[in-house]
Amino acid sequence: MTTAAASHIALARPPGHVAIVMDGNGRWAQKRWLPRVAGHKQGVDALRQVVRACIERKVSVLSVFAFSSENWNRPQDEVSGLMDLLALALSREVPSLKKNGVQLHFPGNRVGLSPRVVEGLDAAERETAHNNTLILNVCFNYGGRWDVVQAARQLAEKGVDITEQSLSGAMALAHVSDPDLLIRTGGELRISNFLLWQSAYTELVFTDCLWPDFDDAELDRAFAEFARRERRFGQTSEQRAEIEAVPEALAAGQRHA
Repeated sequence: MTTAAASHIALARPPGHVAIVMDGNGRWAQKRWLPRVAGHKQGVDALRQVVRACIERKVSVLSVFAFSSENWNRPQDEVSGLMDLLALALSREVPSLKKNGVQLHFPGNRVGLSPRVVEGLDAAERETAHNNTLILNVCFNYGGRWDVVQAARQLAEKGVDITEQSLSGAMALAHVSDPDLLIRTGGELRISNFLLWQSAYTELVFTDCLWPDFDDAELDRAFAEFARRERRFGQTSEQRAEIEAVPEALAAGQRHA
């Protein structure tokens, strides 16, 4: 499929909530004989471009996996570099994101993070709290299993019955709907403990493209693949067709009223 065709299909039916596992920064750097942290820096540039593209395509929510709870096991110099990069990115990117109407959230475990990092995350959330063009969830020190456990613990401490509804309401991303589309870059075919609860009915798209090389064209290809999928949510195709026909019929009636 050509880039133009993919763009046309993608814009016809963009997903409301897009989640991305941004994988491949280290391999991108190694291919160029650069330190791994150089790949992470380039990854920040890719994220900036994807945020802009999502705003242009009227996506409501973008959730990205920036640092997993398992990433602490990486080499210490890489972890330290990531922390420094986060602090730098917050100081550089938040003013622009605020200007463009992006509302920032940083779902994840704040325990173990330095006071400087926690203060930066809190300040960014406060400064962008009233924006409504795009909700950007930068999942930092996050893990899907951690999310389920912390949600269950919250409910147990409050004496609330644990049900699907109450557990969903206690999750770290309870402020947004579940992802419609999850993209993983870098060629791996797994979601690596990202949004496990929320991705029950999410469409998955995997690409060999390394994250620093991910651009508008790659995003449109993923959106085009999403547009071709039939999302049934446990129902039959006929049931979904009937449900989706109702708002279309109402809209047609209003146009002719």
